[in-house]
Amino acid sequence: MNLTITKDQLIHGLQSVQNIVSNRTTLPVLSNVLMRASENRIELTATDLDVTISCAVEANVRKPGAATVPVKRFFGIVRELPAGDIEIEVDDKNICSIRAGASFYKINGLSADEFPPINEFKETKRIVLPQQKVRGMLKKTSFAISTDESRFVLNGIFISLKEHKMTMVATDGRRLALVDEEVDIPEGSQGEIIIPTKTVSELNRLLDDSGEIEIKLTENQAAFRLIDEKGFSILIISKLVEGNYPNYRQVIPSETKERIALPREEFLGALRRAQIITSDKANSVKINLTRNNMAITANSPDVGEARESMAVNYKGKDMAIAFNPAYMIEPLTALTDDEVYLEVIDELSPGVLKINGPFLYVVMPMRLS
Repeated sequence: MNLTITKDQLIHGLQSVQNIVSNRTTLPVLSNVLMRASENRIELTATDLDVTISCAVEANVRKPGAATVPVKRFFGIVRELPAGDIEIEVDDKNICSIRAGASFYKINGLSADEFPPINEFKETKRIVLPQQKVRGMLKKTSFAISTDESRFVLNGIFISLKEHKMTMVATDGRRLALVDEEVDIPEGSQGEIIIPTKTVSELNRLLDDSGEIEIKLTENQAAFRLIDEKGFSILIISKLVEGNYPNYRQVIPSETKERIALPREEFLGALRRAQIITSDKANSVKINLTRNNMAITANSPDVGEARESMAVNYKGKDMAIAFNPAYMIEPLTALTDDEVYLEVIDELSPGVLKINGPFLYVVMPMRLS
């Protein structure tokens, strides 16, 4: 294999794929990136056997071929090279030579034959969406994914593609984030999947505000192809989380008693400041609702106390309800709306956060001491 590539193109390709490579792996080839050069491009692929990412970038290929090299070391060298063209040559012993200006490096690689094969997706279940839409939906839900590995079915985002609607749900049992958008779903492409946390992280990192995403589904895998406006693409192939997602609809209150409109930035700022006073032992903020006023308080015997006051349009009975502040701060940070709505029933029932749009967030209250 022999090719010349600009540093910018190679960096872009390596940054797209190298994140999923683990430093600790039993198979040496899983620490490597597969380079496959043909015509006027080089395709870079990395995998951890659960998630595979592939990215093609422009290159001047003089001799096509394929080989694998340790990705972290390769990226480390390329990142420090001067700007401009880089010449890459791989011999029949899989030794990779890298030349740029006065710099010359050799890295020992492994045969491309040792790299795990990549699945071909021949499925007909396929939908195409704007990247910006999917990116926005993931941002509004992914913070609520469970990190408890004993409930593995919650270690990801549930996606439903039905009745011309795409629904995303994430929950950890103490809070639940849901967003749905109207999308055009072809007749044979309906389905429900759970995509794992690692895939969600990569999608959050790689999705853009322009271009399209093509989603293909099989029984136990999903493929996400991100296509930019220049026609270049990144392919993510992921195993799906197996199991049945719990009936999330039953935790959403059918009706609430009070609805308070709040300026998002002001509410978020007050919660962030109050959170500073919380501790591991006293990890809650209390929201006190009185006529036309909301007081946010935190009291931690070993730290101190905080009180924030906001003028609100509230005419209901006096009420106090406590929440884990992080569970309120995360959705407010993910949203961009100027105004949010807090809906409450009583101090023991879940609170609901809404916007003027297809988003809903349910959070369980904490016991008032």
